[in-house]
Amino acid sequence: MSEKNYKLKIEYDGTRYYGWEHQPDKPTIQGKIERVLGFMLMKRDEIEREGTDEPQVIPEVIGAGRTDAGVHARGMVASVRLDTPMGCDEIRDYCNRYLPDDIAIREVSVASDRFHARYKAVGKTYQYTAFYGPVHPVFNRKYYTALERDVDCEAMQQAADILVGEHDFKSFCGNSHMKKSTVRLVDRIYVRRSKGYIYFTLHGTGFLQNMVRIIVGTLLLVGEGKLTPADVRDILEAKDRKKAGPTAPARGLTLISVDY
Repeated sequence: MSEKNYKLKIEYDGTRYYGWEHQPDKPTIQGKIERVLGFMLMKRDEIEREGTDEPQVIPEVIGAGRTDAGVHARGMVASVRLDTPMGCDEIRDYCNRYLPDDIAIREVSVASDRFHARYKAVGKTYQYTAFYGPVHPVFNRKYYTALERDVDCEAMQQAADILVGEHDFKSFCGNSHMKKSTVRLVDRIYVRRSKGYIYFTLHGTGFLQNMVRIIVGTLLLVGEGKLTPADVRDILEAKDRKKAGPTAPARGLTLISVDY
């Protein structure tokens, strides 16, 4: 056998997890997947002999991004190097058999040795979902944020258009101590309403910590009439997190896809 580089397409409900990235003594998406793959690489007699609850070797699963606690994904991509005789569908099926039911591996494929889920990504699409109406939908309540008042989608779109392009998004970064560049390219932001739901769809080459949720929180203030589109331009130019709106709740955010 020889080690191969694999590409995983993953979806998950982030409600119960402390984000994607592994954290000691806390449930994370990365941690759950790595643990299952670790057991997959062990032989059955080794598991029985060791009688352990943890695999001996845990492969590193590298995600395209680090979604925050409570954030969901329909199209997360990850890469992992594995030395196994199992085929791609067998790896997928093994993982889905032992992963919790709120995490699923949609597809496994062999990737080139140079493929790296994070560093080779050239774009990501996120969608934030809010809802306004007299009756809040019950069965998907974990995937949207309920609004207390109606919002003006046209005004929010006007404000969103100001943020499209390559800008310094320091005002929309949740990490106030970030030393690296906060310049990012956002090439699309769409705001639309459908049957009570308000969808914010953003595409860009990359996003800062909490950036999408801070943008949405700021746009919602515009929708409520508390800010104007012109105010959003001032916020962008201020490069000051305190000037922007609140960070929208995590449950409304979903990573839709990753571009390569």
